[in-house]
Amino acid sequence: MSDGEAESGVKDGGRRAARQRRQPGGRSYKHTVRLSEQEQLHIAARAMGAGVSVPRLLVESALAGDAQTASERRALVAEFLGTRRLLAAVSNNVNQLAAAANATGEVPPELNATLHAVARVTARLDAVVADLTGVPQRKR
Repeated sequence: MSDGEAESGVKDGGRRAARQRRQPGGRSYKHTVRLSEQEQLHIAARAMGAGVSVPRLLVESALAGDAQTASERRALVAEFLGTRRLLAAVSNNVNQLAAAANATGEVPPELNATLHAVARVTARLDAVVADLTGVPQRKR
């Protein structure tokens, strides 16, 4: 086994859990984390479900490349909501322009600017989705 692989161990209740390999020289750093009772219950349940200890769950969660903090998720939600407001405003403009075009039979001069706004909002949505999923944006 390499240093990154795990050894088998037996967890409470006879369940098999993977155990971290020993590191040459040991692990020198220790962190103490204070949790509320609700946080402890939630984290302990997640660790049990994953078949790992609470410290290992916390380390693996922190080191996972795709993990997001609650602050990052809140920022992403705020970005989505802002983009949604923009999309609603642009949609309203498109509807007004369509009504004017239907009533007069002529294309309003503001249509070009509105279509550019649609393209900007779409690009912003694509960027937010790319940040969320890690998949690069498509070229339009």
